[in-house]
Amino acid sequence: MAKNKFNYGWTIKWALAAIIIAAGILTKIYETDIVFSATGIAVVIFSIFRVVPLMKTLKKEALRTMNLIEIIFEFILGALMIYVGIFVAKPIPALWTNLYGYMLTFFLLARGIIFFISMYYFEEKSEALKFWTHLFFVAIGPVVLTLTVLGNDIIKVLGWLLLIVALGGSVYLGFDGYGGYKKYREQSKKLNTEKQPKKEPAVEKGTPQPVQEEEKQEETYVN
Repeated sequence: MAKNKFNYGWTIKWALAAIIIAAGILTKIYETDIVFSATGIAVVIFSIFRVVPLMKTLKKEALRTMNLIEIIFEFILGALMIYVGIFVAKPIPALWTNLYGYMLTFFLLARGIIFFISMYYFEEKSEALKFWTHLFFVAIGPVVLTLTVLGNDIIKVLGWLLLIVALGGSVYLGFDGYGGYKKYREQSKKLNTEKQPKKEPAVEKGTPQPVQEEEKQEETYVN
């Protein structure tokens, strides 16, 4: 049997693409619930998985304390969003939809401001992508706050944003899965077309072997 390695990762990518498309469609159908729940889950995950690495790698006690307080508040905020999205009676009351913009503003500004305090006052170094991401948080926070104060529906905007991201992610996974499936078919073709080496029949022990005749040497006669 040929030892070709088959990769079935394309099946997972296509399945994830289908799930993401379904999630994007559901986001528009159950817009408020999904946006609350998705945002809350993202904030909770972002908070939980940062705790241990941050506490172990930050060198100054003031930085550890400041980041830990931020994480605690953000975890509570995320848990509250999940509670509203899942357990509050539908349709979600206007009070919660209005508070959503303020909660999102708090998360964005808190993360961005603490990051820049760590850089400029505690001399923490960072890579370029992280710098620009937190600069975006600080810039978009006041925009979200202003739209919320003016009575704009932030959840509706985020609902469309989540749908666009879901479609974009599913297209990417779909094409990536297509590449993986193409390689899989090439491996299958190779498996069915490559010639197997012929094995010589094994010789049993005790079986007499044919004796090769020695070449007859010409006799020389001396006159």
